[in-house]
Amino acid sequence: MSVSSPVIKTPPIVRDDRRESNLSISEHNSADLVHHEEVVIILDAGSQYSKVIDRRVRELNVASEIHPFSVDLTQLVAAKRAAGSAVRGVIISGGPESVYSDKAPKYDQVLFALDVPVLGICYGMQLMNYVFGGKVEKNHQREDGVHDITILKKGGEASQLFHGLADKETVLLTHGDSVTGVADGFGAICVSEDGIISGIEDTARQLYGVQFHPEVDLSVNGKKVLSNFLIRICKCKANFTLDDREQQAIKYIRDTVKDSKVLVLVSGGVDSTVCAALISKALGPQNVIALHIDNGFMRKDESSKVEKALGVLGLHLIVVDASETFYNATTTIRGHLTKVLKETINPEEKRKIIGDTFMKVAETEVKKLGLDPNHVYLAQGTLRPDLIESSSKTVSGVADVIKTHHNDTELVRLLRETGRVVEPLQDYHKDEVRELGKMLGLPEDLVWRQPFPGPGLAIRILCTEEPYLKDYDFTHQVVQYIVTGQADASLAQETKDKIDNQLKEMKCQRPATLRPYLFPVQTVGVQGDGRTYSYLVGLYSTETLTSSSQVDWPSVFSLARTIPKVCHNINRIVYIFPTPSNAKVCDQPLASVKSITPTHLTPEAIAQLQSADTIVNEKLLQYNLVRKISQVPVVLFPVGFGIQGNRSIGIRTIITNDFMTGIPAYPGKDLPFQCIDECVELIYKNVNNISRVLMDISSKPPATVEIE
Repeated sequence: MSVSSPVIKTPPIVRDDRRESNLSISEHNSADLVHHEEVVIILDAGSQYSKVIDRRVRELNVASEIHPFSVDLTQLVAAKRAAGSAVRGVIISGGPESVYSDKAPKYDQVLFALDVPVLGICYGMQLMNYVFGGKVEKNHQREDGVHDITILKKGGEASQLFHGLADKETVLLTHGDSVTGVADGFGAICVSEDGIISGIEDTARQLYGVQFHPEVDLSVNGKKVLSNFLIRICKCKANFTLDDREQQAIKYIRDTVKDSKVLVLVSGGVDSTVCAALISKALGPQNVIALHIDNGFMRKDESSKVEKALGVLGLHLIVVDASETFYNATTTIRGHLTKVLKETINPEEKRKIIGDTFMKVAETEVKKLGLDPNHVYLAQGTLRPDLIESSSKTVSGVADVIKTHHNDTELVRLLRETGRVVEPLQDYHKDEVRELGKMLGLPEDLVWRQPFPGPGLAIRILCTEEPYLKDYDFTHQVVQYIVTGQADASLAQETKDKIDNQLKEMKCQRPATLRPYLFPVQTVGVQGDGRTYSYLVGLYSTETLTSSSQVDWPSVFSLARTIPKVCHNINRIVYIFPTPSNAKVCDQPLASVKSITPTHLTPEAIAQLQSADTIVNEKLLQYNLVRKISQVPVVLFPVGFGIQGNRSIGIRTIITNDFMTGIPAYPGKDLPFQCIDECVELIYKNVNNISRVLMDISSKPPATVEIE
């Protein structure tokens, strides 16, 4: 078959001419970021990994754009060329459909005739093989998970795609369809352990396909595969650096704003702070109005740190201390007036009061500034992943393009409606924003701080006025039997037998030195398809331990997985660290303690949590754990373990890519024992009236990331 006359199978590969198909994240704003001299186009066929492909390409210093699969490629390439940007290559993502299905996504037929290299990933590989006459069929059994592939060689040479790789590579495969017959002009370049074709190429047409996912970390040298495609095959210059992109962002700001002023609502988080610093560099601090509202639930010295950091850059931050306003605020929920915030214990009511009050305070402060909507822009710290998500929704007609924030004042709404919004970070991923922040001169501890919820520490203080004791004694007996094999005579033999059978099925052993404690409080979790408010269980050792390295962590984690599965009114497990030998401790067995310390959002409770939060975050920075552990909420529990007026501090670690699911950091592996020991010691030593330090060892599900 000649290269110029491929066998094109028409259905279902005609392009969908709906106008919304041309929407893409590059067209998000009317005043888009400056075009780079070269770009790689990513066509999204419905993959969950499209954002990851985009991130990996940019890590390799190549500009990329994600577009809907049905985009008009002729028009797109022409527009890029007119803007001085050359399309160097195309990457087709994976997708959930079959190429031979009527539901297969539609695309522009010029895709494989653009005269630029094309890399098809998973679905993309199957598509190019199918289009040129090859066979794609459903497997008898799916290939899912990490597998080894064997690199095939022709004349002793592997494909340029695999330059510098070993004969066998470990990759992630997730597919139900496979290439069972290679199209004319193509050749197989790798196969899986089961002999299934895992890669093809047609060098004459510059078409390359891999069945595995080179973009994910589980494909050990996947990034090298992408690098080979971009650098060796597409001949990209790889000059899309942060320095270059910073200059592009500055030009975008100047071209968009011109001689207007810019309003930035600085929350204290990384995104808004870096956004303010970048705009200040572009326009000069005299043209930036930076407003920060302290709601009283910030991290310790948060407002002053942000003010000082921006002050070093010459930017004046208007700080409004509205803590008293928030403490005494109320709102209306379903027609009923709530209690004031400082007396509210319901977590959802706390969130609603804080959100509504923020809008009111922001409205008041913005009015005081007397800004003219015709001569001011609103700056938002919207990041590239946000735009990728919102753009895909726009194509389906589901959501607005511009991300909605909780700071939705009348002026903000007016500026949005008139298009006076500037988003200089729209081309950056989160870690790139951190790097940009360092380049702009922001301090490391501010740039690398942990994610922080909008309501702040208010939802990390578990508020209650009385112990939760519904089915407490029965639940305690069940947990006691799960952990120790012992229980009162009140626990029915039938229940014991059922538990024994479940533990046997789960291969869960009962460790001799661990005991449970059922906290008389509820925490939020997610079990089944819904949110739950259920009990919290603590595990502690009967041995005298002087370091976290002595804890039987395998047994602790095994029980943490098992207990919520056996006892469904438990959604969270913590480990209870022993107190220092000289500390004031409860003189009664933990199992018999059913008391709590009434807790509200008071200055005392906030100060306790701020102090503990500072200790933990300083240690995370010291041990370089900020990048490794996705989020570490520090929580105040209203449980003093029998000591009147005391509370406890919980440390929650979570490792996740998407925050939909997550696992706790494993001590000694993800979290150094020394770091744990120092956190525990410093909290006991420096935070007043703390009875115990706890480590949350729950996965999500059944526990949520935040306690409320």
